[in-house]
Amino acid sequence: MLKLEELCTQVQQIARQAGAFLKEERRKFDRARVEEKSAHNYVSYVDKESEKWLIAQLSALLPEAGFIAEEGSGSLTDENYCWLVDPLDGTSNYIHDLAPYCVSIALRNKEELLLGVVYEVCRDECFYAWKGSKAYLDGREIHVSDVSDLDKAFIDLGFPYNSDAYRPVALHLVDKLYGFAGGTRLMGAAAAEVCYIAAGRFEARIEAYIGPWDIAAGALILMQAGGKVTDFSGGDNWQSGDEVLATNGAMHETLMQLISRS
Repeated sequence: MLKLEELCTQVQQIARQAGAFLKEERRKFDRARVEEKSAHNYVSYVDKESEKWLIAQLSALLPEAGFIAEEGSGSLTDENYCWLVDPLDGTSNYIHDLAPYCVSIALRNKEELLLGVVYEVCRDECFYAWKGSKAYLDGREIHVSDVSDLDKAFIDLGFPYNSDAYRPVALHLVDKLYGFAGGTRLMGAAAAEVCYIAAGRFEARIEAYIGPWDIAAGALILMQAGGKVTDFSGGDNWQSGDEVLATNGAMHETLMQLISRS
């Protein structure tokens, strides 16, 4: 039986150490060493080195767990536990020296998410939760907002790299939210932004075609903070990252209906 609270504390320390590495490397960052994985989708030597270090640390912490990690380190076969790791969520922001960017680490078994830790480097903020806990930001309990009216809602959008497939949805969302929602933003780091909903800074975030490592940790933190995460139809297929509607709960039905009209 895993001691999830104790494990979560250890993962926070690991995430903070990885974040310190990101911050230090940013001071001497070499853009010449950036690679393009696909159109406008970048990876740097920092992502790769950070991921290798995280895999080593988490393997020592829980040797029986497999991995799903953005840059392909580690492996998953039939292990009972699985770490979902994004060593640098917000790589494009990082490359251009813009906030936010973060380290995202989640643990799940074959049925459910067990813990999530997101360390946002630029604000030095660590969000975390484990199964059955409250959601926390640096030791302080956080909770979603109770905003339910669109004209008061602060909505966060994500525009994925798969622009051809997502363009109709993106244009529809801009058309229906710009001038009607209380505010809209594009920030570029899904894991951190979902945690911002948990902390009451946003009411919702909408995106598709992201990875499971982008959403797992933040989603657990959000749900433990009283929020809701589904796919665009209200189902449970969000964990793949193919469709993710993350909200404070109060805005969920309104936004789901808005998306369905696209």
